[in-house]
Amino acid sequence: MPSSTRSSIGIDFGGTFVKIGVCRGDEILALDEPIATPNFREPSALIDEMARRVQGLRSRFQDIDAVGVGVPGLVDFSQGFVHELTNVPGWKHVPLKTILQDRIGLPVTVENDANAMVWAEYRHGAARGLRDVVALTLGTGIGGGLVLDGRLHRGASCAAGEIGQMSIDWQGRSGHYGNLGALEKYTGNREITEHAALRYEQAGQHRLASQCSPRDLAQAAAAGDPIARQIWEEVADWLGTAMASIAWLLNPNAFVIGGGVAQAGDLIFQPLRRRVQSMLSTVVWERLQILPARFNNEAGIVGNAALALDQLEGAAH
Repeated sequence: MPSSTRSSIGIDFGGTFVKIGVCRGDEILALDEPIATPNFREPSALIDEMARRVQGLRSRFQDIDAVGVGVPGLVDFSQGFVHELTNVPGWKHVPLKTILQDRIGLPVTVENDANAMVWAEYRHGAARGLRDVVALTLGTGIGGGLVLDGRLHRGASCAAGEIGQMSIDWQGRSGHYGNLGALEKYTGNREITEHAALRYEQAGQHRLASQCSPRDLAQAAAAGDPIARQIWEEVADWLGTAMASIAWLLNPNAFVIGGGVAQAGDLIFQPLRRRVQSMLSTVVWERLQILPARFNNEAGIVGNAALALDQLEGAAH
């Protein structure tokens, strides 16, 4: 039976909430109440709650064939083993797939959340019909996922696509792993906010950091604020530098960009396209698209649900 007519459950595991939904293709049939992640100090207790919620959804939908879980950290996909979650204390060396599968009696996949996002866009979103896709999620950090020749590319250690750790300046700011010039140390939400507060201060316009979030800057730039507009140009330069290097390496059909920073729309996409084009040959640029993601907060649910079914059918290696 084709996956478009089958149902599965997608679980989007975040540091604040765990969101669970039933999907058929790109349609979310039902959403359960979010689980507050910090309320569960032990992985076993949270897994038990996830299993309870899944079973509740199964009582309402009889045709669920699989469950996919996306987590914000390093995962061994083949084993469904969570090495470590970056923003959830206590989640180290957890055999999530084995435990959850035993609890619910359905096939389970466990994937990195950015990989789930790119799969959602590749299967059902902005990149549907394309074969080579790079996705970026722009938020607190910079996540990335790769679909190459129609297959999710995870790398030797299931750590491929960590675009936020790519260097854009070999003498630049130190990243989380000591890598100088790490992209996310320039373009993460916090870094953009700090950069904006400094720029306003230098211009003699004292502005609280609480008024310099990417959302604030988008509103200010749309209203014609020259400093805010210049900041978006600079963010586009930083992002575009990394994306051009990726384009030379992988020659993708498209970059798909999601996350909070991407909500700035043309303020970021227009200068970003100019920057990337200026660093590529016509041969590479003429077949490259830079697209806003179709899915926002629901990307994890849709992507993980699709991965779970596609794994059953052998299409998500």
